[in-house]
Amino acid sequence: MDSCAPQNSEASPMSITPFSAPLSTLEQRDAFIHRHIGPSEAETQSMLDAVGAASVDALIGQTVPPAIRLAAPLPLASAKPEHVALAELKAIAGKNVIKKSLIGMGYYGTLTPNVILRNVLENPGWYTAYTPYQAEIAQGRLEALLNYQQMVIDLTGMELANASLLDEATAAAEAMAMARRVSRSKSNAFFVDNATWPQTVDVVRTRAALFGFELVFGNAADAAQADVFGALLQNPGQNGEVADLTDLITALKAKGAVVAVACDLMAQVLVKSPGEMGADIALGSAQRLGVPMGFGGPHAAFFATRDAHKRSVPGRIIGVSVDARGKTALRMALQTREQHIRREKANSNICTSQVLLANMAGFYAVYHGPDGLRTIAGRIHRLAAIMAEGLTRAGMAPANRSFFDTLTVTTGEATANVLSAAVAAGYNLRRVDANTVGLAFDETHTADDVAALLQLITGQTVAVAALDAAVAERAGALPDALRRTDAILSHPVFNSHHTEHEMLRYLKRLQNKDLALDHSMISLGSCTMKLNATAEMIPVTWPEFANIHPFAPIDQAQGYLEMIGSLDAYLRAITGFAAISMQPNSGAQGEYAGLLAISRYHDSRGDHHRDICLIPKSAHGTNPATAQMCNMKVVAVECDENGNVDVTDLKAKAEQHSANLACLMITYPSTHGVFEAAIREICDTIHAHGGQVYMDGANMNAQVGLTSPATIGADVSHMNLHKTFCIPHGGGGPGMGPIGLAAHLAPFMANHVVQPIDGPHAGQGAVSAAPYGSASILPISWMYIAMMGGDGLKRATEIAILNANYIATRLKGHYPVVYSGENGRVAHECIIDIRQIKAACGVSEVDIAKRLMDYGFHAPTMSFPVAGTIMIEPTESESQAELDRFIDAMISIRAEIAKIEAGQWDAENNPLKHAPHSQADLIGDWDRPYTRQVAAFPLPWVGDNKFWPSVNRIDDVYGDRNLFCACVPMDAYES
Repeated sequence: MDSCAPQNSEASPMSITPFSAPLSTLEQRDAFIHRHIGPSEAETQSMLDAVGAASVDALIGQTVPPAIRLAAPLPLASAKPEHVALAELKAIAGKNVIKKSLIGMGYYGTLTPNVILRNVLENPGWYTAYTPYQAEIAQGRLEALLNYQQMVIDLTGMELANASLLDEATAAAEAMAMARRVSRSKSNAFFVDNATWPQTVDVVRTRAALFGFELVFGNAADAAQADVFGALLQNPGQNGEVADLTDLITALKAKGAVVAVACDLMAQVLVKSPGEMGADIALGSAQRLGVPMGFGGPHAAFFATRDAHKRSVPGRIIGVSVDARGKTALRMALQTREQHIRREKANSNICTSQVLLANMAGFYAVYHGPDGLRTIAGRIHRLAAIMAEGLTRAGMAPANRSFFDTLTVTTGEATANVLSAAVAAGYNLRRVDANTVGLAFDETHTADDVAALLQLITGQTVAVAALDAAVAERAGALPDALRRTDAILSHPVFNSHHTEHEMLRYLKRLQNKDLALDHSMISLGSCTMKLNATAEMIPVTWPEFANIHPFAPIDQAQGYLEMIGSLDAYLRAITGFAAISMQPNSGAQGEYAGLLAISRYHDSRGDHHRDICLIPKSAHGTNPATAQMCNMKVVAVECDENGNVDVTDLKAKAEQHSANLACLMITYPSTHGVFEAAIREICDTIHAHGGQVYMDGANMNAQVGLTSPATIGADVSHMNLHKTFCIPHGGGGPGMGPIGLAAHLAPFMANHVVQPIDGPHAGQGAVSAAPYGSASILPISWMYIAMMGGDGLKRATEIAILNANYIATRLKGHYPVVYSGENGRVAHECIIDIRQIKAACGVSEVDIAKRLMDYGFHAPTMSFPVAGTIMIEPTESESQAELDRFIDAMISIRAEIAKIEAGQWDAENNPLKHAPHSQADLIGDWDRPYTRQVAAFPLPWVGDNKFWPSVNRIDDVYGDRNLFCACVPMDAYES
């Protein structure tokens, strides 16, 4: 047994001697480690025998260069049992204080329907699914996202919506970048409405500075007087005022400007839409549609635009196509816009959206329907109107006369007393300035709250019923010209599932169409689809974490700060860095935040000219897209025949660009799945020329406990918490991409204008809307690290490497393994070559991916980072038994390919070209040269847990040529 192996890993009831074993053994404090790590001790030994390694230690010694190995174990506490970790975190969460929030500012209390809470947010069938690149086994979440897009289209009055962005502030920054792409204006200036949320302004400032855009601030009414390429207007504004922007938008567009309107989906139920006002882009947050505040996230930002701009939209778009039988089928449309294909020419670097949260918001609209939403929105507006009436009668009329849910009230010298009295009474109000407070109502508030707040602010006891009658007689506080008159949510899906029974069955029907980790392994290279343990997920929906506003008084969020501080310490210990920024809410945002810190560092030294970013050709597509966002020039570095960075080429280009070198972006282990022996030399070369090293953390699952970014020589690195640290992928999001920074870069990491974070980075602009990004999912990673401890984390890394080498060893006799390290070992993933097969018989990596669905598996990563290949990452959570099923499927598929190569099956009429096979294939006549059993049950064990794709192979070309990105008539699904 290896010295680092956890003890008692195979302790069965018969092998434990309960009467004589020491108490420390009976406590099983490391039990979670064995539940997270798939292979048993016997399976581990079996795999070691297969790969020809004497021990796990020996395998790691052959795989990871000795020069970068950690000299000591991770300085982390030992593993905690699940119940102990949960109790400890519950005590920390109890230090948060929940008040009724009227702060608003884009974050509102909401009532998550329990049927959605239990069956979506808390359901691994939804939260462990992967991004729907393999559309045939993702029709459920694709339909849910199409619903979300239709909801956004309807409420914004626009023609096309994407499938979500990261948050409202970054959506506004993306709107600015898109405006520059499509605007006819020659101006370099962008107008920002003074009524825009301050956190949005903070993020837009950061992005504009990197792009070199000039920002022009002013009142919306004055926007048309400026010479700008675009404008960001907010309606309702931050003071609550609702305005008709039609004439202003017309004037701006006449000058060539592209106009984006930040709006509120709940308000849009009752208020004239941005589309009707003529806006080019509508954006905002879908948070208040059933998604808890969670101290800032995760929440789905919405982004909608005109059809004319569809190829300039950032993020993903779900579209309608047909399958091989002509049946309506959904897919991700216009994928050629994305960063993995267009690299630095992509619309954005976005790789993770907020699918799980977008699905929740869409389901909220499905469950309530148009009448339900009008009732909810109407009640919110009524409460605000009653409050306004009471304030007016007390001589404190709100400053804004037209409003939906938010009032701005002058309280003068009494402001501090009002705010403190509100807190004492259980309410958080917004402090607008020293003389003004804001009150934003939401669906969690009641008439009793209005009465309490009126007495608190005015000192008078009021009869809410009398105020309500007066407001009702005037029909609210929205002028007729601002009221919505067009129909919303008329599609049948929003008018069919309003009972819980119907909604439950609808959710289950969609879930059944999707393959997630609750069915079988998902072996995607560089995506690390590992166990998302139940104990890790439970705290996310605790009220103490779910119901805290990100800008609540900081003394009410002490539990959050303690948990985040503890996780910060964990990640510093794991990475070796001096500082951690939790703000980036995706891996791509982490890249952006890291390069931003590097850029700020160079600027602080007067090196404004350093703008060259070296990137190996094997890098993730997000890397060059991120460099472009930071106004850096990308210089590609070659790779050698073994897949490593070509050190000679790197040195030559570092020398050539020495005076202007900003940084190197490098993934380690490499994107080719290898621990490159020259990594220290590579980092030293960059530093010698004045550059910084950015390490892409996508493959950190092969580092933890064995090496670290700081040990290797990186200056900054992001950590995909939704990969290595167990936050689930959620069908394409949420993600979290905190960055670790060396001490000299720490003063330049992102801060926040609304809720500043203490530290040397005071005053640095934000990259995301909330100070700590998607804070409510950080407990997942906290729980994972606490339950694994330092030894468990190291063991997870070792087994991830063992599992990958086991797959490579067993498959290499059937498929060539493209790259390996100096000792013939791969890291935590391996790449197998399909190019020779395709040349011989026309079977491609796509055909193999589709055929794997018939065996019950999601495909590995296709054609990345090498075209014509498949990248496989098994993770440490898969047992040998599951690995063997996957390997057997791949070997069986190779045997099927051999029949095509031998001419036994026609090159176009065979199981691979017809894959995947749906139940429709088994009905009616059968004229194919293989049996129905071969089609649907190719190996004996497939029938034990058969997954049926709900559609046949989807026609991607048809979907893009006939672009349709909204809900289709229901009979289209039945045809």
